[in-house]
Amino acid sequence: MIEDTSIVVVEGGSVDSPKGFKAGGFHCGLKRKRKDIGWIVSSKPAAAAGVFTVNSFQAPPLKVTQESLKNGHLQGVIVNSANANAFTGERGRNDALAMRKQFAEVLDVSDTEVAVTSTGVIGEYLPMETIHEAIWQIPNYMPNSTAKDFGEAILTTDTTTKEVAVQCEVDGEVVTIGGVAKGSGMIKPNMATMLGFITTDAIVNQYELQQALHTVTDKTFNRITVDGDTSTNDMVLLMANGEVNHDPLTPSHPDYEAFCNGLEYVCVELAKMIARDGEGATKLVEVEVSGARTENSAAVMAKAVVGSSLVKTAIHGEDANWGRIICALGYSGESIREELLTIKLGPYVVVKDGRPTGCDDAELSAYLSEETIKIEIQLGNGEHCALAWGCDLSYEYVRINASYRT
Repeated sequence: MIEDTSIVVVEGGSVDSPKGFKAGGFHCGLKRKRKDIGWIVSSKPAAAAGVFTVNSFQAPPLKVTQESLKNGHLQGVIVNSANANAFTGERGRNDALAMRKQFAEVLDVSDTEVAVTSTGVIGEYLPMETIHEAIWQIPNYMPNSTAKDFGEAILTTDTTTKEVAVQCEVDGEVVTIGGVAKGSGMIKPNMATMLGFITTDAIVNQYELQQALHTVTDKTFNRITVDGDTSTNDMVLLMANGEVNHDPLTPSHPDYEAFCNGLEYVCVELAKMIARDGEGATKLVEVEVSGARTENSAAVMAKAVVGSSLVKTAIHGEDANWGRIICALGYSGESIREELLTIKLGPYVVVKDGRPTGCDDAELSAYLSEETIKIEIQLGNGEHCALAWGCDLSYEYVRINASYRT
């Protein structure tokens, strides 16, 4: 995790904290009661970047949004929950295009300046009559709707909204980066059943924005797992509208690193919120692997441990069976020297130089009863490290997913 004292967290901040961005949402009838359609609008065209799921069955809205991004900028985002519009073929594509076109008409912008996103049940067609009626109603809700409403409108099995914003200085001016996300189940590294929306009032061109997002995503959203499943609808969008007057940010700009640190902070916090809110989860689990030969090697091992069903169930049961950590490391495919390996559960060293230390089980179980669990793994054969986040695996996860559609 980046430590940068120049980053200031905005209390109650969200995706509408940067200048020139508005967001909102309301209930239109896709769900029984909860909000189910939302939007983000920029005061002017914003440079835009995106990262998308690696699932072979990318949902039509993702493909339509990628077409919009070829334009290099966006001014609006329209999102619905309850229905993923995934595995819906040509009809699904036409429905996504219709959503994009209609919202563009509402904003009086070109179609390619709008992104479209859907989340929910796979394999069902969108009730377009309801969708169309809702989009026409958006201008009536815009004056009083907030980012909190947007955060609620994009939820599926989530138990809470996920929002954060920070500020940093660029050329002596205050730049804000805000974000909101959803995600609870079908979560695995290389994107997950998650949607992330990040905004900033900084001036960054589309190419630099895309590079920054790719770099940060690899260290954040691609380092979380809940259940090992990669969804069809995962997407993170980053928009920069340039409402703050400063020199364009590039890698050669003296404040570029501060901006990237702020972006990474936002993404880390959103990623941790998703992991903490995993379906049925009771604990956030953070795994740090250090002393690796490469960062990629460290990341592979960290994700293997945090994604292990046996590790996750042991943590849920507050059983300090650290042998499951050893097992996950062993099948990660990375080279490990046993005699150099050290493992800590919280403050307790359970393995030192490749051998058990004989820690007291009662003390370890007491630590595992806490809401945040830290596993530290020192390999001792390199200079690189990586973090990954996940959660425990509970009986509640099975209950939620056994009756997802009902």
